[in-house]
Amino acid sequence: TDLRPLDILSEAVPAGGLARGMRVFQVQGVRGFQLSASRPRALGFPASRLFIHCDRFPEEFSIIVTLRALRRPAKRNEYIFTLMVEESPSVLVGLRYAPDKLHFLFWSQERAGGWQTRVTFPNVSLSDNQWHTLVLAVSGQSFSLTVDCSIPKDVVVETPFPASLSVRRASFYLGNRRRRKGVFTGLLRQLVLLPGADATPRICHAVNFKVATLSVPTVLQDVPAKPVSNEVLKYPYETDMKVTLGARPRCTKQEKAQFWFNASRRGLYLCNGSTWLSMLEVQQRLDYVEEYQNLVTNSETMGIEVFTIPKLGLFAAVANRITPPGSAIYRWTDGKFVHYQNIPTYQAQSWKYFTIGKKIFLAVANFEQNERGQEFSVIYKWSRRKAKFLTYQRISTHSARDWEAFVIEGEAFLAVVNHREGNNHNIDSVIYRWNPRTGLFEANQTIPTSGAYDWEFFTIGPYSFLAVANTFNGTSTKIYSHIYIWLSGSFQLFQSILTFGAADWEVFHIGDRVFLAVANSHSYDSGMPAPSNFYAINSSIYELNITAQMFVKFQDLLTYRYL
Repeated sequence: TDLRPLDILSEAVPAGGLARGMRVFQVQGVRGFQLSASRPRALGFPASRLFIHCDRFPEEFSIIVTLRALRRPAKRNEYIFTLMVEESPSVLVGLRYAPDKLHFLFWSQERAGGWQTRVTFPNVSLSDNQWHTLVLAVSGQSFSLTVDCSIPKDVVVETPFPASLSVRRASFYLGNRRRRKGVFTGLLRQLVLLPGADATPRICHAVNFKVATLSVPTVLQDVPAKPVSNEVLKYPYETDMKVTLGARPRCTKQEKAQFWFNASRRGLYLCNGSTWLSMLEVQQRLDYVEEYQNLVTNSETMGIEVFTIPKLGLFAAVANRITPPGSAIYRWTDGKFVHYQNIPTYQAQSWKYFTIGKKIFLAVANFEQNERGQEFSVIYKWSRRKAKFLTYQRISTHSARDWEAFVIEGEAFLAVVNHREGNNHNIDSVIYRWNPRTGLFEANQTIPTSGAYDWEFFTIGPYSFLAVANTFNGTSTKIYSHIYIWLSGSFQLFQSILTFGAADWEVFHIGDRVFLAVANSHSYDSGMPAPSNFYAINSSIYELNITAQMFVKFQDLLTYRYL
Protein backbone atom coordinates (compact mmCIF):
# COMPACT_ATOMS: atom_id res chain seq x y z
CA THR A 1 0.00 0.00 0.00
CA ASP A 2 1.18 3.51 -0.83
CA LEU A 3 2.16 5.18 2.48
CA ARG A 4 1.85 8.79 1.24
CA PRO A 5 -0.99 10.96 2.63
CA LEU A 6 -4.07 10.51 0.42
CA ASP A 7 -5.83 13.87 0.20
CA ILE A 8 -9.54 13.10 -0.17
CA LEU A 9 -10.55 16.76 -0.12
CA SER A 10 -8.17 17.74 -2.93
CA GLU A 11 -9.45 14.94 -5.14
CA ALA A 12 -12.97 16.36 -4.80
CA VAL A 13 -11.76 19.72 -6.19
CA PRO A 14 -11.58 19.74 -10.03
CA ALA A 15 -8.35 21.07 -11.52
CA GLY A 16 -10.16 24.03 -13.09
CA GLY A 17 -11.98 25.22 -9.97
CA LEU A 18 -14.49 24.17 -7.36
CA ALA A 19 -17.14 21.51 -7.67
CA ARG A 20 -20.81 22.41 -7.62
CA GLY A 21 -21.98 22.60 -4.04
CA MET A 22 -18.66 24.02 -2.79
CA ARG A 23 -17.43 27.52 -2.10
CA VAL A 24 -14.41 28.92 -0.24
CA PHE A 25 -15.25 30.56 3.06
CA GLN A 26 -13.08 32.10 5.79
CA VAL A 27 -13.74 32.07 9.55
CA GLN A 28 -11.34 33.24 12.27
CA GLY A 29 -8.66 33.81 9.64
CA VAL A 30 -8.80 30.21 8.38
CA ARG A 31 -10.13 29.19 4.99
CA GLY A 32 -12.38 26.21 4.40
CA PHE A 33 -14.81 24.77 1.88
CA GLN A 34 -18.42 25.49 2.67
CA LEU A 35 -20.59 22.57 1.52
CA SER A 36 -24.10 22.98 0.23
CA ALA A 37 -26.86 20.41 0.61
CA SER A 38 -28.31 21.25 -2.79
CA ARG A 39 -26.05 19.02 -4.92
CA PRO A 40 -24.62 16.23 -2.75
CA ARG A 41 -23.96 13.87 -5.66
CA ALA A 42 -21.56 16.36 -7.23
CA LEU A 43 -19.11 15.99 -4.34
CA GLY A 44 -17.72 12.58 -5.15
CA PHE A 45 -14.99 10.85 -7.13
CA PRO A 46 -13.89 7.27 -7.90
CA ALA A 47 -11.71 5.62 -5.27
CA SER A 48 -9.34 4.50 -8.03
CA ARG A 49 -8.03 8.08 -8.19
CA LEU A 50 -6.56 7.60 -4.71
CA PHE A 51 -5.79 3.87 -4.75
CA ILE A 52 -3.62 3.79 -7.84
CA HIS A 53 -1.48 0.73 -7.10
CA CYS A 54 -3.91 -1.43 -5.16
CA ASP A 55 -7.70 -1.71 -4.92
CA ARG A 56 -7.67 -2.61 -1.22
CA PHE A 57 -8.37 -0.20 1.62
CA PRO A 58 -5.40 -0.10 4.05
CA GLU A 59 -5.68 -2.41 7.06
CA GLU A 60 -4.13 0.18 9.39
CA PHE A 61 -4.54 3.92 8.83
CA SER A 62 -5.40 7.34 10.22
CA ILE A 63 -8.07 9.80 9.08
CA ILE A 64 -7.32 13.47 9.71
CA VAL A 65 -10.18 15.97 9.55
CA THR A 66 -10.18 19.73 10.19
CA LEU A 67 -13.71 21.10 10.26
CA ARG A 68 -16.01 23.75 11.68
CA ALA A 69 -19.48 22.34 12.22
CA LEU A 70 -22.45 24.71 12.43
CA ARG A 71 -24.88 24.51 15.27
CA ARG A 72 -27.70 22.25 14.19
CA PRO A 73 -30.92 20.72 15.52
CA ALA A 74 -30.64 17.86 18.01
CA LYS A 75 -30.87 14.21 16.87
CA ARG A 76 -29.43 14.99 13.46
CA ASN A 77 -26.66 12.87 11.97
CA GLU A 78 -24.33 14.38 9.37
CA TYR A 79 -21.76 12.56 7.25
CA ILE A 80 -18.25 13.97 6.91
CA PHE A 81 -17.41 11.44 4.19
CA THR A 82 -18.42 8.00 2.93
CA LEU A 83 -16.93 5.34 0.67
CA MET A 84 -19.63 3.41 -1.20
CA VAL A 85 -19.83 0.86 -3.99
CA GLU A 86 -21.85 1.72 -7.08
CA GLU A 87 -25.55 0.77 -6.90
CA SER A 88 -25.23 -0.35 -3.26
CA PRO A 89 -26.73 1.49 -0.27
CA SER A 90 -24.11 0.09 2.12
CA VAL A 91 -21.25 2.22 3.43
CA LEU A 92 -17.84 0.56 3.09
CA VAL A 93 -16.14 3.21 5.22
CA GLY A 94 -17.65 6.37 6.64
CA LEU A 95 -17.46 9.05 9.30
CA ARG A 96 -20.52 10.79 10.72
CA TYR A 97 -21.30 12.82 13.78
CA ALA A 98 -24.37 13.27 15.93
CA PRO A 99 -24.98 15.47 18.98
CA ASP A 100 -22.06 14.74 21.33
CA LYS A 101 -21.04 11.61 19.41
CA LEU A 102 -18.81 10.60 16.52
CA HIS A 103 -19.44 7.37 14.61
CA PHE A 104 -16.94 5.49 12.45
CA LEU A 105 -18.61 3.00 10.08
CA PHE A 106 -17.09 0.10 8.18
CA TRP A 107 -18.32 -2.94 6.30
CA SER A 108 -17.22 -6.30 7.69
CA GLN A 109 -17.29 -9.31 5.36
CA GLU A 110 -16.60 -11.88 8.10
CA ARG A 111 -20.25 -12.82 8.31
CA ALA A 112 -22.35 -14.18 5.47
CA GLY A 113 -23.57 -11.34 3.30
CA GLY A 114 -21.51 -8.75 5.17
CA TRP A 115 -22.27 -6.66 8.23
CA GLN A 116 -22.21 -2.96 9.03
CA THR A 117 -20.10 -2.20 12.11
CA ARG A 118 -20.32 1.10 13.98
CA VAL A 119 -17.66 2.31 16.39
CA THR A 120 -19.01 5.10 18.60
CA PHE A 121 -16.97 7.72 20.46
CA PRO A 122 -19.19 9.38 23.11
CA ASN A 123 -18.82 12.88 24.54
CA VAL A 124 -17.45 14.45 21.35
CA SER A 125 -18.86 17.98 20.90
CA LEU A 126 -18.20 19.53 17.51
CA SER A 127 -21.21 21.79 16.88
CA ASP A 128 -19.84 24.92 18.55
CA ASN A 129 -18.88 27.01 15.48
CA GLN A 130 -15.20 26.44 16.30
CA TRP A 131 -12.42 24.83 14.29
CA HIS A 132 -11.52 21.29 15.38
CA THR A 133 -8.91 18.82 14.15
CA LEU A 134 -9.74 15.12 14.57
CA VAL A 135 -7.30 12.25 14.21
CA LEU A 136 -8.88 8.79 14.01
CA ALA A 137 -6.31 5.95 14.17
CA VAL A 138 -7.47 2.42 13.22
CA SER A 139 -5.64 -0.86 13.79
CA GLY A 140 -7.47 -4.19 13.97
CA GLN A 141 -9.92 -4.09 16.89
CA SER A 142 -8.44 -0.87 18.30
CA PHE A 143 -9.82 2.57 17.43
CA SER A 144 -8.40 5.81 18.87
CA LEU A 145 -9.82 9.31 18.44
CA THR A 146 -7.88 12.46 19.32
CA VAL A 147 -9.79 15.77 19.26
CA ASP A 148 -7.64 18.92 19.24
CA CYS A 149 -4.68 16.96 20.68
CA SER A 150 -6.47 16.20 23.94
CA ILE A 151 -6.32 12.83 25.69
CA PRO A 152 -7.12 10.09 23.13
CA LYS A 153 -10.41 8.23 23.41
CA ASP A 154 -9.71 4.51 22.90
CA VAL A 155 -12.32 1.94 21.92
CA VAL A 156 -11.82 -1.81 21.42
CA VAL A 157 -14.54 -3.75 19.59
CA GLU A 158 -15.09 -7.43 18.84
CA THR A 159 -15.15 -7.01 15.05
CA PRO A 160 -11.76 -5.88 13.69
CA PHE A 161 -11.40 -3.59 10.70
CA PRO A 162 -11.16 -5.95 7.69
CA ALA A 163 -7.68 -6.91 6.55
CA SER A 164 -8.71 -6.93 2.90
CA LEU A 165 -11.51 -4.49 2.06
CA SER A 166 -11.98 -4.12 -1.70
CA VAL A 167 -12.64 -0.62 -3.08
CA ARG A 168 -13.24 -1.82 -6.64
CA ARG A 169 -16.08 0.15 -8.27
CA ALA A 170 -16.33 2.33 -5.14
CA SER A 171 -16.40 6.12 -4.83
CA PHE A 172 -15.67 8.66 -2.10
CA TYR A 173 -18.51 11.08 -1.29
CA LEU A 174 -17.68 14.31 0.52
CA GLY A 175 -20.11 15.47 3.19
CA ASN A 176 -22.84 13.01 2.25
CA ARG A 177 -23.76 9.38 1.71
CA ARG A 178 -25.02 9.77 -1.86
CA ARG A 179 -28.36 11.24 -0.81
CA ARG A 180 -29.76 14.49 0.58
CA LYS A 181 -30.41 13.20 4.10
CA GLY A 182 -27.50 13.59 6.49
CA VAL A 183 -25.52 16.14 4.42
CA PHE A 184 -22.73 17.92 6.30
CA THR A 185 -23.35 21.62 6.98
CA GLY A 186 -20.23 23.53 7.86
CA LEU A 187 -16.67 24.22 6.75
CA LEU A 188 -14.20 21.50 5.83
CA ARG A 189 -10.53 22.39 5.50
CA GLN A 190 -8.70 19.06 5.64
CA LEU A 191 -9.66 15.44 4.99
CA VAL A 192 -6.69 13.08 4.67
CA LEU A 193 -6.24 9.32 4.72
CA LEU A 194 -2.79 8.27 5.96
CA PRO A 195 -2.15 4.52 5.44
CA GLY A 196 -0.08 2.47 7.87
CA ALA A 197 0.48 5.01 10.64
CA ASP A 198 -0.97 6.88 13.62
CA ALA A 199 -0.91 10.50 12.49
CA THR A 200 -1.34 11.94 16.00
CA PRO A 201 2.38 12.73 16.56
CA ARG A 202 2.57 14.46 13.18
CA ILE A 203 -0.41 16.68 13.98
CA CYS A 204 0.01 17.37 17.69
CA HIS A 205 3.39 19.09 17.60
CA ALA A 206 2.02 22.22 15.89
CA VAL A 207 1.58 25.49 17.84
CA ASN A 208 -1.94 25.99 16.54
CA PHE A 209 -3.04 22.37 16.59
CA LYS A 210 -6.68 23.06 15.73
CA VAL A 211 -5.68 23.93 12.16
CA ALA A 212 -2.55 21.75 11.93
CA THR A 213 -2.05 20.50 8.39
CA LEU A 214 -0.94 17.25 6.86
CA SER A 215 -2.30 17.83 3.36
CA VAL A 216 -4.54 20.79 2.41
CA PRO A 217 -5.90 21.82 -1.04
CA THR A 218 -3.90 24.62 -2.66
CA VAL A 219 -6.84 27.02 -2.68
CA LEU A 220 -6.96 26.88 1.15
CA GLN A 221 -3.26 27.05 1.97
CA ASP A 222 -2.90 30.76 2.84
CA VAL A 223 -3.27 30.20 6.59
CA PRO A 224 -2.12 33.12 8.82
CA ALA A 225 1.57 32.78 9.71
CA LYS A 226 0.88 33.49 13.38
CA PRO A 227 -1.55 31.59 15.59
CA VAL A 228 -4.87 33.27 16.19
CA SER A 229 -4.43 33.05 19.97
CA ASN A 230 -1.88 32.33 22.66
CA GLU A 231 -3.47 28.95 23.28
CA VAL A 232 -0.98 26.27 24.26
CA LEU A 233 -1.28 22.51 24.34
CA LYS A 234 -3.02 21.28 27.46
CA TYR A 235 -1.58 17.76 27.03
CA PRO A 236 2.03 17.67 25.75
CA TYR A 237 2.95 14.80 23.42
CA GLU A 238 6.52 13.65 24.00
CA THR A 239 6.01 10.14 22.67
CA ASP A 240 3.77 8.41 20.16
CA MET A 241 2.89 5.64 22.65
CA LYS A 242 0.11 5.82 25.23
CA VAL A 243 1.79 4.65 28.46
CA THR A 244 0.22 4.26 31.89
CA LEU A 245 2.39 4.79 34.98
CA GLY A 246 1.93 3.85 38.61
CA ALA A 247 0.36 0.74 40.15
CA ARG A 248 -0.62 -2.21 38.00
CA PRO A 249 -3.77 -1.17 36.08
CA ARG A 250 -6.46 -3.53 34.87
CA CYS A 251 -6.03 -5.24 31.48
CA THR A 252 -9.30 -5.87 29.65
CA LYS A 253 -10.53 -5.47 26.09
CA GLN A 254 -10.86 -1.73 26.73
CA GLU A 255 -7.12 -1.45 27.53
CA LYS A 256 -5.98 -3.75 24.70
CA ALA A 257 -2.84 -2.48 22.86
CA GLN A 258 -2.01 0.00 25.65
CA PHE A 259 1.30 0.08 27.51
CA TRP A 260 2.09 0.15 31.22
CA PHE A 261 5.48 1.10 32.67
CA ASN A 262 6.35 -0.57 35.97
CA ALA A 263 8.83 1.79 37.63
CA SER A 264 9.78 -0.63 40.41
CA ARG A 265 10.73 -3.38 37.95
CA ARG A 266 11.80 -0.95 35.24
CA GLY A 267 9.76 -2.88 32.72
CA LEU A 268 7.38 -1.99 29.87
CA TYR A 269 4.27 -4.14 29.48
CA LEU A 270 1.63 -4.47 26.74
CA CYS A 271 -2.00 -5.39 27.39
CA ASN A 272 -3.24 -8.18 25.08
CA GLY A 273 -6.83 -7.87 26.26
CA SER A 274 -6.51 -10.08 29.36
CA THR A 275 -2.93 -10.02 30.71
CA TRP A 276 0.10 -7.70 30.70
CA LEU A 277 2.91 -9.04 28.48
CA SER A 278 6.51 -8.03 29.17
CA MET A 279 7.96 -6.08 26.24
CA LEU A 280 11.16 -4.50 27.61
CA GLU A 281 13.31 -5.04 30.68
CA VAL A 282 16.36 -3.21 31.93
CA GLN A 283 18.48 -6.33 31.48
CA GLN A 284 18.24 -9.89 30.23
CA ARG A 285 17.09 -12.20 33.01
CA LEU A 286 16.42 -15.91 33.34
CA ASP A 287 14.93 -15.75 36.84
CA TYR A 288 11.74 -14.09 35.67
CA VAL A 289 9.56 -16.76 37.37
CA GLU A 290 9.07 -15.72 40.97
CA GLU A 291 7.92 -17.90 43.86
CA TYR A 292 4.20 -17.35 44.38
CA GLN A 293 3.00 -20.10 46.73
CA ASN A 294 4.48 -22.98 48.72
CA LEU A 295 2.13 -25.93 48.30
CA VAL A 296 2.37 -28.48 51.10
CA THR A 297 1.84 -31.95 49.57
CA ASN A 298 1.31 -35.37 51.13
CA SER A 299 4.75 -36.62 50.05
CA GLU A 300 7.27 -36.34 47.22
CA THR A 301 5.45 -35.08 44.12
CA MET A 302 6.11 -36.97 40.88
CA GLY A 303 3.78 -34.97 38.61
CA ILE A 304 1.11 -32.27 38.51
CA GLU A 305 -1.91 -31.72 36.25
CA VAL A 306 -3.61 -28.31 36.14
CA PHE A 307 -7.11 -28.16 34.65
CA THR A 308 -10.35 -26.19 34.64
CA ILE A 309 -13.82 -27.47 35.48
CA PRO A 310 -16.52 -25.29 33.87
CA LYS A 311 -18.31 -22.95 36.31
CA LEU A 312 -16.01 -24.08 39.16
CA GLY A 313 -12.62 -22.78 38.09
CA LEU A 314 -9.03 -23.95 38.30
CA PHE A 315 -7.81 -27.18 39.92
CA ALA A 316 -4.46 -28.93 40.33
CA ALA A 317 -3.98 -32.67 40.87
CA VAL A 318 -0.60 -33.70 42.32
CA ALA A 319 0.78 -37.23 42.02
CA ASN A 320 2.38 -38.19 45.35
CA ARG A 321 4.76 -41.13 45.73
CA ILE A 322 4.14 -42.32 49.28
CA THR A 323 1.13 -44.53 50.15
CA PRO A 324 -0.68 -43.70 52.36
CA PRO A 325 -1.85 -40.92 52.40
CA GLY A 326 -1.99 -40.90 48.60
CA SER A 327 -2.44 -37.90 46.31
CA ALA A 328 -4.44 -34.70 46.55
CA ILE A 329 -6.45 -32.27 44.44
CA TYR A 330 -6.27 -28.54 45.09
CA ARG A 331 -8.69 -25.81 44.04
CA TRP A 332 -7.81 -22.19 43.21
CA THR A 333 -9.53 -20.08 45.87
CA ASP A 334 -8.95 -16.40 46.73
CA GLY A 335 -5.73 -16.19 44.72
CA LYS A 336 -4.10 -19.45 45.87
CA PHE A 337 -4.44 -23.24 45.68
CA VAL A 338 -6.30 -24.75 48.65
CA HIS A 339 -6.62 -28.45 49.48
CA TYR A 340 -9.88 -29.83 48.06
CA GLN A 341 -9.88 -33.65 47.93
CA ASN A 342 -7.68 -36.64 48.86
CA ILE A 343 -7.51 -39.66 46.55
CA PRO A 344 -5.82 -42.97 47.50
CA THR A 345 -2.97 -43.70 45.07
CA TYR A 346 -0.03 -46.09 45.00
CA GLN A 347 3.26 -44.42 44.16
CA ALA A 348 1.41 -42.23 41.68
CA GLN A 349 3.49 -41.00 38.74
CA SER A 350 1.14 -38.70 36.84
CA TRP A 351 -2.45 -37.52 36.33
CA LYS A 352 -4.32 -36.94 33.06
CA TYR A 353 -7.42 -34.75 32.78
CA PHE A 354 -9.75 -35.24 29.79
CA THR A 355 -13.39 -34.94 28.78
CA ILE A 356 -15.78 -37.02 26.67
CA GLY A 357 -18.80 -34.96 25.79
CA LYS A 358 -19.99 -33.44 29.07
CA LYS A 359 -18.25 -36.12 31.17
CA ILE A 360 -15.13 -35.03 33.06
CA PHE A 361 -12.42 -37.60 33.87
CA LEU A 362 -9.12 -37.74 35.75
CA ALA A 363 -6.83 -40.77 35.32
CA VAL A 364 -3.92 -41.63 37.64
CA ALA A 365 -0.91 -43.78 36.68
CA ASN A 366 -0.06 -45.98 39.73
CA PHE A 367 3.43 -47.49 39.84
CA GLU A 368 2.98 -50.13 42.55
CA GLN A 369 0.45 -52.62 43.92
CA ASN A 370 -2.28 -51.83 46.41
CA GLU A 371 -2.69 -53.45 49.84
CA ARG A 372 -4.23 -56.59 48.26
CA GLY A 373 -1.35 -57.08 45.86
CA GLN A 374 -3.40 -55.83 42.90
CA GLU A 375 -1.88 -53.44 40.40
CA PHE A 376 -4.42 -51.01 39.00
CA SER A 377 -4.43 -47.53 37.58
CA VAL A 378 -7.73 -45.76 38.09
CA ILE A 379 -10.00 -43.45 36.08
CA TYR A 380 -12.07 -41.06 38.21
CA LYS A 381 -15.20 -39.24 37.04
CA TRP A 382 -16.37 -35.85 38.31
CA SER A 383 -19.68 -36.02 40.17
CA ARG A 384 -21.61 -32.80 39.76
CA ARG A 385 -23.98 -33.78 42.58
CA LYS A 386 -21.22 -34.50 45.12
CA ALA A 387 -18.78 -31.97 43.62
CA LYS A 388 -15.81 -34.35 43.73
CA PHE A 389 -14.07 -37.10 41.75
CA LEU A 390 -15.36 -40.66 42.26
CA THR A 391 -13.85 -43.98 41.15
CA TYR A 392 -15.20 -44.85 37.69
CA GLN A 393 -13.01 -47.62 36.15
CA ARG A 394 -9.98 -49.64 37.26
CA ILE A 395 -7.53 -50.76 34.58
CA SER A 396 -4.82 -53.37 35.08
CA THR A 397 -1.39 -51.80 34.48
CA HIS A 398 2.26 -52.63 35.14
CA SER A 399 4.30 -49.90 36.86
CA ALA A 400 2.37 -47.31 34.87
CA ARG A 401 4.20 -44.05 34.16
CA ASP A 402 1.89 -41.96 31.98
CA TRP A 403 -1.59 -41.64 30.45
CA GLU A 404 -2.33 -39.91 27.13
CA ALA A 405 -5.88 -39.00 26.06
CA PHE A 406 -6.74 -38.13 22.46
CA VAL A 407 -9.49 -38.18 19.85
CA ILE A 408 -9.24 -39.65 16.33
CA GLU A 409 -12.09 -39.36 13.84
CA GLY A 410 -14.52 -38.51 16.64
CA GLU A 411 -13.58 -41.49 18.82
CA ALA A 412 -11.95 -41.11 22.26
CA PHE A 413 -8.81 -43.08 23.17
CA LEU A 414 -6.72 -43.45 26.32
CA ALA A 415 -3.18 -44.87 26.17
CA VAL A 416 -1.18 -46.08 29.18
CA VAL A 417 2.60 -46.47 29.34
CA ASN A 418 3.60 -49.68 31.19
CA HIS A 419 7.18 -49.36 32.45
CA ARG A 420 7.96 -52.91 33.58
CA GLU A 421 6.46 -56.11 35.00
CA GLY A 422 8.72 -57.29 37.79
CA ASN A 423 12.22 -57.14 36.33
CA ASN A 424 11.00 -57.43 32.73
CA HIS A 425 11.09 -54.04 31.00
CA ASN A 426 10.10 -55.36 27.57
CA ILE A 427 6.32 -55.48 27.87
CA ASP A 428 3.29 -54.18 26.05
CA SER A 429 1.72 -50.78 26.62
CA VAL A 430 -1.98 -50.56 25.84
CA ILE A 431 -4.29 -48.22 23.91
CA TYR A 432 -7.93 -48.22 25.07
CA ARG A 433 -10.95 -47.09 23.06
CA TRP A 434 -14.07 -45.56 24.61
CA ASN A 435 -17.18 -47.69 24.06
CA PRO A 436 -20.20 -45.32 24.15
CA ARG A 437 -22.60 -48.28 24.57
CA THR A 438 -21.00 -49.63 27.73
CA GLY A 439 -19.58 -46.31 28.88
CA LEU A 440 -16.18 -47.96 29.50
CA PHE A 441 -12.68 -47.99 28.03
CA GLU A 442 -11.84 -51.26 26.26
CA ALA A 443 -8.45 -52.52 25.08
CA ASN A 444 -8.04 -51.67 21.39
CA GLN A 445 -4.34 -52.22 20.59
CA THR A 446 -1.10 -53.22 22.32
CA ILE A 447 2.28 -51.76 21.39
CA PRO A 448 5.59 -53.35 22.52
CA THR A 449 7.65 -50.94 24.67
CA SER A 450 10.88 -51.08 26.67
CA GLY A 451 10.84 -49.44 30.10
CA ALA A 452 8.67 -46.73 28.57
CA TYR A 453 8.15 -43.39 30.30
CA ASP A 454 5.94 -41.23 28.09
CA TRP A 455 3.41 -41.00 25.24
CA GLU A 456 3.06 -37.94 23.00
CA PHE A 457 0.07 -37.65 20.67
CA PHE A 458 0.03 -35.04 17.87
CA THR A 459 -1.52 -34.37 14.49
CA ILE A 460 -0.06 -33.06 11.25
CA GLY A 461 -2.73 -32.16 8.73
CA PRO A 462 -5.14 -35.12 8.51
CA TYR A 463 -2.64 -37.57 10.06
CA SER A 464 -2.47 -38.65 13.72
CA PHE A 465 0.79 -39.72 15.38
CA LEU A 466 1.74 -41.31 18.71
CA ALA A 467 5.37 -41.28 19.93
CA VAL A 468 6.63 -43.47 22.79
CA ALA A 469 9.75 -42.72 24.85
CA ASN A 470 11.52 -46.04 25.49
CA THR A 471 13.96 -45.77 28.41
CA PHE A 472 15.57 -49.13 29.26
CA ASN A 473 15.46 -52.66 27.80
CA GLY A 474 16.99 -54.40 30.80
CA THR A 475 20.63 -54.00 29.76
CA SER A 476 20.98 -50.60 28.03
CA THR A 477 19.42 -47.17 27.72
CA LYS A 478 20.75 -46.90 24.15
CA ILE A 479 17.61 -48.12 22.42
CA TYR A 480 15.14 -46.99 19.79
CA SER A 481 12.06 -44.97 20.61
CA HIS A 482 9.26 -45.17 18.07
CA ILE A 483 6.77 -42.91 16.28
CA TYR A 484 3.51 -44.50 15.13
CA ILE A 485 0.96 -43.26 12.59
CA TRP A 486 -2.76 -44.02 12.56
CA LEU A 487 -3.69 -45.95 9.41
CA SER A 488 -6.67 -48.20 8.68
CA GLY A 489 -7.97 -48.17 12.25
CA SER A 490 -4.73 -48.81 14.16
CA PHE A 491 -1.29 -47.35 14.90
CA GLN A 492 1.49 -48.55 12.61
CA LEU A 493 5.25 -47.93 12.87
CA PHE A 494 6.24 -44.70 11.10
CA GLN A 495 9.84 -44.10 12.27
CA SER A 496 12.37 -45.29 14.86
CA ILE A 497 14.83 -42.87 16.49
CA LEU A 498 17.86 -43.88 18.59
CA THR A 499 17.52 -42.43 22.11
CA PHE A 500 19.41 -42.69 25.43
CA GLY A 501 17.09 -43.32 28.34
CA ALA A 502 14.31 -41.25 26.71
CA ALA A 503 12.06 -39.75 29.38
CA ASP A 504 9.80 -37.42 27.43
CA TRP A 505 8.67 -36.36 23.94
CA GLU A 506 7.29 -32.91 23.12
CA VAL A 507 5.96 -31.64 19.78
CA PHE A 508 5.90 -27.92 18.90
CA HIS A 509 5.41 -25.67 15.86
CA ILE A 510 7.26 -22.62 14.58
CA GLY A 511 5.21 -21.19 11.75
CA ASP A 512 4.52 -24.05 9.35
CA ARG A 513 7.47 -26.10 10.64
CA VAL A 514 6.89 -29.10 12.92
CA PHE A 515 9.46 -30.11 15.55
CA LEU A 516 9.68 -33.08 17.91
CA ALA A 517 12.01 -32.91 20.92
CA VAL A 518 13.19 -35.86 23.02
CA ALA A 519 14.58 -35.56 26.56
CA ASN A 520 17.37 -38.12 27.01
CA SER A 521 18.15 -38.99 30.66
CA HIS A 522 21.47 -40.91 30.68
CA SER A 523 23.70 -43.33 28.82
CA TYR A 524 24.05 -46.78 30.42
CA ASP A 525 25.04 -50.21 29.11
CA SER A 526 25.56 -53.16 31.44
CA GLY A 527 28.38 -54.46 29.24
CA MET A 528 30.29 -51.18 29.22
CA PRO A 529 32.01 -49.19 31.98
CA ALA A 530 30.01 -46.22 33.19
CA PRO A 531 31.29 -42.90 31.76
CA SER A 532 32.47 -40.17 34.12
CA ASN A 533 29.72 -37.84 32.90
CA PHE A 534 27.01 -40.45 33.36
CA TYR A 535 24.12 -37.98 33.54
CA ALA A 536 25.38 -35.31 31.11
CA ILE A 537 23.96 -36.13 27.69
CA ASN A 538 22.58 -34.50 24.58
CA SER A 539 18.83 -34.24 24.14
CA SER A 540 17.73 -33.76 20.55
CA ILE A 541 15.26 -31.77 18.46
CA TYR A 542 13.98 -33.27 15.21
CA GLU A 543 12.17 -31.48 12.37
CA LEU A 544 9.66 -33.02 10.00
CA ASN A 545 10.99 -33.19 6.46
CA ILE A 546 7.94 -33.27 4.20
CA THR A 547 9.90 -34.43 1.15
CA ALA A 548 11.60 -37.31 2.97
CA GLN A 549 8.43 -38.01 5.01
CA MET A 550 10.42 -38.42 8.22
CA PHE A 551 11.80 -36.49 11.16
CA VAL A 552 15.46 -35.48 10.76
CA LYS A 553 17.77 -34.21 13.48
CA PHE A 554 17.74 -30.43 13.73
CA GLN A 555 19.74 -29.66 16.90
CA ASP A 556 21.38 -31.25 19.97
CA LEU A 557 21.14 -29.60 23.41
CA LEU A 558 23.38 -30.58 26.34
CA THR A 559 21.15 -31.62 29.24
CA TYR A 560 21.61 -33.09 32.71
CA ARG A 561 19.44 -35.65 34.39
CA TYR A 562 17.95 -34.65 37.73
CA LEU A 563 19.22 -37.01 40.48
